[in-house]
Amino acid sequence: MMEENKPNMEERKEFNQDTFNKVPAKRKAINYWKVGTLGLSILLFLSLVTNFNLYSSGDSKEEAAAKALDFINTNLLQGQTVADLEAIEDQGDVYMMKLSVSGQEIDGYITKDGKLFFPQAISLTEVPALDSAVPPAEVVKSDKPKVEVFVMSHCPYGTQIEKGMLPVAYLLGSKMDFSVKFVSYSMHGETEIKEQLNQYCIEKEQKTKFLDYLKCFLDEGDGAGCLVTAKIDQSKLGACTAKADQEFSVMENLADKSTWLSGQFPLFDIHKVENDKYGVQGSPTLVINGVMASAGRDSVSLLNAICDAFNTPPEECKMKLEATVPSAGFGWEASGSNNLASCGN
Repeated sequence: MMEENKPNMEERKEFNQDTFNKVPAKRKAINYWKVGTLGLSILLFLSLVTNFNLYSSGDSKEEAAAKALDFINTNLLQGQTVADLEAIEDQGDVYMMKLSVSGQEIDGYITKDGKLFFPQAISLTEVPALDSAVPPAEVVKSDKPKVEVFVMSHCPYGTQIEKGMLPVAYLLGSKMDFSVKFVSYSMHGETEIKEQLNQYCIEKEQKTKFLDYLKCFLDEGDGAGCLVTAKIDQSKLGACTAKADQEFSVMENLADKSTWLSGQFPLFDIHKVENDKYGVQGSPTLVINGVMASAGRDSVSLLNAICDAFNTPPEECKMKLEATVPSAGFGWEASGSNNLASCGN
């Protein structure tokens, strides 16, 4: 992009919020995936600076693991989800534990004196060479950028980027080619799979109603209610989902655990071709003009990333959007952080 065409942040006009009115805050339910992924990471980090005595120096690694698990499940997770032990190894001065939490594998370490438990260790003898870093992909420009967001419909980090993207989608409208696509496996059960079938068909056959439906869904995850709110033709929707289910063996894959990814996650093959093409591994993944892109999950960062992909940015690229990072999970009332956490990978 030539320098004179690049939008100046200081010159941006205010975006008319009448175009995008936030859904009023409603009831706030427990988000179990927040606890199982982001929440666990935070709690494990907090334990790094906590001095507690899990076991005596004479405990075996099996006894140490049992006591550590009891501490994690009782004091850190508090019944929201459960950590299971996959393996434990003696690594000199510490034990390394491999934990499984909500389908994700997490490493943890315990000092043998029983005083510290921490989530990560950095080797001081295996420092990667500085020139081994992969340079960021170059932005590919076009007259009408193609923007694809790959998510799982119930992944809290997928909903986070969607909440940041919605104002951008309303603002740019047909000036970009925007679509929501789905990661080729699901981590949140049958409810997620059925919701993704619905969203795929709404975007495919009732596209003018898709953004309104998505805005409603991101409030509480109430797909059934949002079909009514967004005035979706449910007869047309039912015919489309039945056809897509048959074409991509969606419910058949759910029922056949022998096909599941790593024996844990049912396949969702509707966008498998695109997943394979771009190397999508988790939710969310942002692709702009066929190249994986890195951007914050707030509307300003996403607008900047997309506007950088125009040959000639439209006037809308000078508009000011909300810079607050959306919260992970459902609901519009809270703010989050651009920590780039994801489901999967």
